[in-house]
Amino acid sequence: MVRELLDLAVDAAHRAGELLMASFTGAVEEVATKTTPTDLVSKADTDSERALMDFIAEHRPDDGVLAEEGSSSKSTSGLCWVIDPLDGTVNFLFRIPIWAVSIAIEDDKGALVGVVHDPNRNETFTASRGNGAFLNGRRIAVSERTELATALIGTGFAYEVERRAAQARVASEVVTKVRDIRRAGSAALDLCSVACGRLDGFYEAYTERWDRAAGALLVAEAGGAVGEIPAPLGAGTTVVASNFALHDELRSLVTR
Repeated sequence: MVRELLDLAVDAAHRAGELLMASFTGAVEEVATKTTPTDLVSKADTDSERALMDFIAEHRPDDGVLAEEGSSSKSTSGLCWVIDPLDGTVNFLFRIPIWAVSIAIEDDKGALVGVVHDPNRNETFTASRGNGAFLNGRRIAVSERTELATALIGTGFAYEVERRAAQARVASEVVTKVRDIRRAGSAALDLCSVACGRLDGFYEAYTERWDRAAGALLVAEAGGAVGEIPAPLGAGTTVVASNFALHDELRSLVTR
């Protein structure tokens, strides 16, 4: 069953990716705001989510769904699809080719399969619990770096001003202790970069379940460590991902 679920998730992600690519090169379409004026949702987000919901309804009608733009359905099968139909909306709207479709299928133990599809690079990251992580069918692994001072670390920022200010204070400390920081604009792709060794670590406060569900499984199945700590200002959590050699030190650093 796991193989079947993974194949379905890949198929769904590829279909959504094709839909998104078709509108990526054209004029910017309808845009609305969500939690703040900087938290955007586009017609592409909602169209992709609708396509994914239709796909799940056709192929797995008894599964539940939790999706970023508000679509949901209850599960009678014990499985739930956790989907981000377009992770990296701001990049998409500014025509920066760093965004992805993220899909996890969870059971009562957490993520069972995870898929992150990057149509711009023709890269599909896949993982299933206990079976490893792969990029376009090739097994991947986290980096072997052991010193945080030479590590390349990814991060991201929230939309609300006070949260951003708190995150900036953490980042100003982190950047003095590592090789450098990267902010790509897609938590799902950042987690994939940790899984395949492009980044040595990643941390971000205030992420949502759909941002990290698939990527966190990919990191774990690639031999890495993923954890959560309290976020700044005492609201929400910070996800921290890296190899095991760096994990405790990185967690300690971003907790300050």
